[in-house]
Amino acid sequence: MNLHEYQGKEILSKSGVRVQRGYVADTPEKAVEAAKQLTKDTGTKWYVVKAQVHAGGRGKGGGVKLAKNLDEVKDLASKIIGMQLVTPQTPPEGKKVNQVLIAEDVYYPGESDPEEYYMSVMLNRDKGQNMIMYSPEGGMNIEEVAEKTPDKIFVENIDPAHGLQDFQARRIAFNLGLSGQAFKEMSKFVKALYDAYTKNDASLFEINPVLKTSDNKILAVDSKVVIDDNALFRHKDIAEMRDTREENPVEVEAKKAGLSYVDLDGDVGCMVNGAGLAMATMDLIKQAGGEPANFLD
Repeated sequence: MNLHEYQGKEILSKSGVRVQRGYVADTPEKAVEAAKQLTKDTGTKWYVVKAQVHAGGRGKGGGVKLAKNLDEVKDLASKIIGMQLVTPQTPPEGKKVNQVLIAEDVYYPGESDPEEYYMSVMLNRDKGQNMIMYSPEGGMNIEEVAEKTPDKIFVENIDPAHGLQDFQARRIAFNLGLSGQAFKEMSKFVKALYDAYTKNDASLFEINPVLKTSDNKILAVDSKVVIDDNALFRHKDIAEMRDTREENPVEVEAKKAGLSYVDLDGDVGCMVNGAGLAMATMDLIKQAGGEPANFLD
């Protein structure tokens, strides 16, 4: 189950991960109220208006904008809410934006320059262990970093019998080139992030970027969180976060009927009993030159 950025940050915050704070709004008027409350809570005078959809690359699609006053918050929110946001991760027609996150500005001036990093926690299927993938090249497409500068991608595998060890968190901070207070902050951040991943039965926690602020704080500016559907019975509060507006309506209807259904791009419908037979049927369709329209178990 995919979560929105603001929902992922809520989960992270509960585990002790410092996040860029903000409030969600579904109208321009509520966006202004959210900005006012944010100023009371944080002192921020600038605001980031972020489209909340289940897709990455929102900034490139025009779904993330900086507002320097309340009038700009209202204007930007009115333009973003209701728009069809097209990114590299959406269908060609885009996704409708139903709400925005009004977030604090965390790129303020200070004793040092802000720096961005990439960090994610996921399963390393080759080793049968969880892993933390990270890079000093944050704020950009990690696939491009892996292709052009693979030496800047680091992986820390975690033995499930022992969990994340302190020395591993310190090694991550060291490889990111941090020192002093920022080094300590990153070590704490890594441990809290991994704790959030494991105790919520996630299949992915991706933070891009992780930010070192100008006063050496480490925080999550964005969050992409995917929860294992098979574990949702243990997390009723997270299950209630599901936003079916972001999902394929046919798949939503199938789930209600207790079916495992995945919509595909082909034109040969598959009505099959059993996942193994379904996969074999799809293979046969492909072998014969066709394209399956769905997976169904």
